[in-house]
Amino acid sequence: MATVNSLAARLDGPDEPRYRLAPHNIDAEQALLGAILVNNEAFFRVSDFLEPAHFHEEVHRRIYEVTSSLIKAGKIATPITLKTFLGDHDLGGLTVSQYLARLAAEATTIINAEDYGRTIHDLAIRRELISIGEDMVNVAYDAPVDVSPRDQIEDAERKLYSLAETGRYDGGFQRFADALTAAIDVAAAAYKREGKLSGLATGLHDLDRMMGGLQPSDLVILAGRPAMGKTSLATNVAFNIAKAYRGEKQPDGAVKTVDGGIVGFFSLEMSAEQLANRIIAEQSGIPSYKIRRGDIREEEFYRISDVAREMQTIPFYIDQTGGLSIAQLAARARRLKRQRGLDLLVVDYLQLLSGSSKKGDNRVQELTEITTGMKALAKELHVPIIALSQLSRQVENRDDKRPQLSDLRESGSIEQDADVVLFVYREEYYLKNKEPKPGTEEHFKWQAEMDQAHGKAEVIIGKQRHGPTGTVQLSFQADVTRFGNLAQEDRLPEQF
Repeated sequence: MATVNSLAARLDGPDEPRYRLAPHNIDAEQALLGAILVNNEAFFRVSDFLEPAHFHEEVHRRIYEVTSSLIKAGKIATPITLKTFLGDHDLGGLTVSQYLARLAAEATTIINAEDYGRTIHDLAIRRELISIGEDMVNVAYDAPVDVSPRDQIEDAERKLYSLAETGRYDGGFQRFADALTAAIDVAAAAYKREGKLSGLATGLHDLDRMMGGLQPSDLVILAGRPAMGKTSLATNVAFNIAKAYRGEKQPDGAVKTVDGGIVGFFSLEMSAEQLANRIIAEQSGIPSYKIRRGDIREEEFYRISDVAREMQTIPFYIDQTGGLSIAQLAARARRLKRQRGLDLLVVDYLQLLSGSSKKGDNRVQELTEITTGMKALAKELHVPIIALSQLSRQVENRDDKRPQLSDLRESGSIEQDADVVLFVYREEYYLKNKEPKPGTEEHFKWQAEMDQAHGKAEVIIGKQRHGPTGTVQLSFQADVTRFGNLAQEDRLPEQF
């Protein structure tokens, strides 16, 4: 009883507030708006990070919004020009005109404008954090039956990541002029960059020429039948990009990628050790089966050691967790970008992911959810995603085994959601299984075809939203599963 009485006394005590106000600073808001009204140059000190939604007071949001519109239109924002757009309201005994005049009269120097803007912005972030926290608590107390704790964690993590991305957490429309500026910046960067590519260079020159590199926000589907080399091509490209990584520290302390990129690799089928073994074989030129058996010479051992040392220094991160859902994958990708950076994401492979349990047993709907989520993640993180995909068996029923877009139709909306669809095809694999009886005329013809196809692979660009389709010829070393640039008449072969 004493405990109950003590609690009641605390609740009824005059010194204990019954609620807490959300963090805000009305004085800072008034000081900033007054500085802008006196000298419109103050607006440009905060316009790149401060939005109307960051103001706590509704009237201040409206004043800042109208002020922004006037200044961006090349007009002057003053108490006189603003009052036309704000109507007539009672603001604590003051009219709108009187309130604007007082803001201007009590304005401080323009030098402090950015500091006031940062204060307003930071307090808005704290209010949003409180809102997310309240939602977490409320949902945890009264969770719907079909929502698991894991779903709640992933939703909270997504909201926190969005909030952490400056200037992106509130979404909404943007001016076409801003998108146009960004497009020109990309073109200018491509012009200055070695290789003249707007995206990440794969290291496969002919493929880069047709695609312009891997573009940010693109979902790239890399598809093929088993044994065609999908995983090998993905690891080749991922390693090339990570190996070429070069970062540059910015004045604010952030590191900007100048060349290459930081790679995240979801290996849903192979373990991290198996994937590393494969990459060592690709880069050292020593078959992986010889490495596993220890059937190597001394100089080969030193070559493997050199490759392993190099691999330790590159920004290549592997997640070997199997059975991930698309929501779990997205949460881990966001975390990697936040903690270490991210420029390319690879998923091996698409059909091993799962969707939400709400889709039931309909696998087509589940794959549609997965590919839609993958495309949304590529846009959210602003990185290219390479997602590997199996093809249907109908390819094997045709005389020409080259894959087509129609071979993806059984997999829901893969074709629709993808920005680029690449097919890996090796004629040599199919010819090897059709060897006629030695010594016959058919065998001589078969041998000629084998010689023509030996060591070659095709990457068929079946779809490219912003570029041409066609076929790129590559070299392929089967013993080390390595793709490379095919020798042309005017250059020697290059391997990666």
